[in-house]
Amino acid sequence: MTGVTLRSAVKRYGDVQVIHGVDLDIADGEFCVFVGPSGCGKSTLLRMIAGLEETSDGRISIGTRDVTNMDPAERGVAMVFQTYALYPHMTVEENMGFGLRMTGHPKDEIARKVAEASRVLKLDDYLKRKPAALSGGQRQRVAIGRAIVRGPEVFLFDEPLSNLDAELRVDMRVEIARLHNEIGATMIYVTHDQVEAMTLADKIVVLRAGRIEQVGAPMELYRDPDNRFVAGFIGSPSMNFLKGRVAEGGVEVPGLGGEVIPTAVALPQAGSEVIVGIRPQEVTLSAQPSPLKVDITEQLGGVAYEYLSTPTGEPFVAESKGDDAVSSGTEVKVGFDPARVMFFDAGTEARLR
Repeated sequence: MTGVTLRSAVKRYGDVQVIHGVDLDIADGEFCVFVGPSGCGKSTLLRMIAGLEETSDGRISIGTRDVTNMDPAERGVAMVFQTYALYPHMTVEENMGFGLRMTGHPKDEIARKVAEASRVLKLDDYLKRKPAALSGGQRQRVAIGRAIVRGPEVFLFDEPLSNLDAELRVDMRVEIARLHNEIGATMIYVTHDQVEAMTLADKIVVLRAGRIEQVGAPMELYRDPDNRFVAGFIGSPSMNFLKGRVAEGGVEVPGLGGEVIPTAVALPQAGSEVIVGIRPQEVTLSAQPSPLKVDITEQLGGVAYEYLSTPTGEPFVAESKGDDAVSSGTEVKVGFDPARVMFFDAGTEARLR
């Protein structure tokens, strides 16, 4: 078994603590994504697993081994960084086999492992080229291939697609997903891009300020977030949040023209403020006299996003099929299924259930 376990993992830089007692179980063969805003500690946590950052307190295990105090080379991990870090004077084949040559592996074994990695990553036509003759996506595939030939127990990816343009990012997401399906290794992947997290992960770990906010499968976090932060971070476009007030029969929402949304969740006492969350995908718009108006329509072909102005000045986004988009300047009535609306405590921002 080559899962990864963290127990009360802490990282301090002097008197500053940046990782706060993280407990996490990553199963053997699982694709786990650490996601969160810049500065949340996701790369630091990954580097702690790799051994590139010392663990100040707690324990990290890979499989049955306690690796907390082991050197990186002893942990059985391979890391793919944001930068490709390829040797410019070496061919693709030489770059991929370099690590094995340095550890004294036989030439025939190196050739076999490089050939297998090349097949998986579709690099056979580029083995004799040098990095300067490759595209960004091809260079990143070489960097991944260099990790594969080492035969690690765990693959670690630190924002590997950040330097690629939008089209290449999509292509490489597919390549990494295929790679995981083919070799079945445990993979831990860091990104600030929740689209990457949703499309790649078996399990997502949402981090904020060095703490885990929630762990779960992508659709579990999307459908059942524990708090406003997770609800807003998972899903694109982000969830709409409006101020609400507990009233008779439900929650009154001034930003929707005073509409009262019925709900079966446990609410605080009448008159209390709550936060109302509605995903853009759950919204329908109908053109009729209303205090809400479409300011801008972003037409993307298959889908469109309408950005509304509300009576309270709160931003609100609706998603439509491209052919059903409502044009800018139209007054609209907002429709949605009340059962799909989420409510959050105005103070703690915890989900009301």
